[in-house]
Amino acid sequence: VDGIKALSGGPVGKTSKAQEPPQDQLHPLVNLYSQGHLQEALRQITILLQKFPKSFSLYNIQGAANAAIGLQDTAVKSYKLALAFKPDYAEAFNNIGNALQEQGKLEEAIASYNKALSLKPDYGDAFYNMGTAVQDQGKLDEAIEAYKKVVSLKPDYAEAYNNMGVSLKDQGKLDEAIEAYKKAVSLKPDYAEA
Repeated sequence: VDGIKALSGGPVGKTSKAQEPPQDQLHPLVNLYSQGHLQEALRQITILLQKFPKSFSLYNIQGAANAAIGLQDTAVKSYKLALAFKPDYAEAFNNIGNALQEQGKLEEAIASYNKALSLKPDYGDAFYNMGTAVQDQGKLDEAIEAYKKVVSLKPDYAEAYNNMGVSLKDQGKLDEAIEAYKKAVSLKPDYAEA
């Protein structure tokens, strides 16, 4: 309730000189998104965009909320608007890749992940997402390399070890796959899939 009050307070008709809303207005949006109140988050974003029409953060959250409700094309449009105001926003390229991957557009997703990685070479999540995309294409060596990069950047990334295990298993490298699964479980003991 406090988050909604914070977002709806203040004049909406005037455009702010600042491009980004203050954190006390962004944080409640992130909370709404995290708690699954996606329609309310989208409603509040629409209100804030009237005041901050060039906010890359608002467009990014809008894209995430749209992706979460299954509107991948709309999500991509929101992420592209974020990029219009912050062209070096690696997270938006990663998010576009996720939306495209969700649609089965793997080549386009990979291109978007590559763009994210060109902007932020130590972006573990983009390497992970790249790994899942090339794994979906059956390019297991590339997937394993992407997962190795992930765990070199984020050694506690259990999902990367699990997916590496899947790729190794699919290559018939069962002992290596078992080791990857064991590492995933050691990092996340309740990881049922691993």
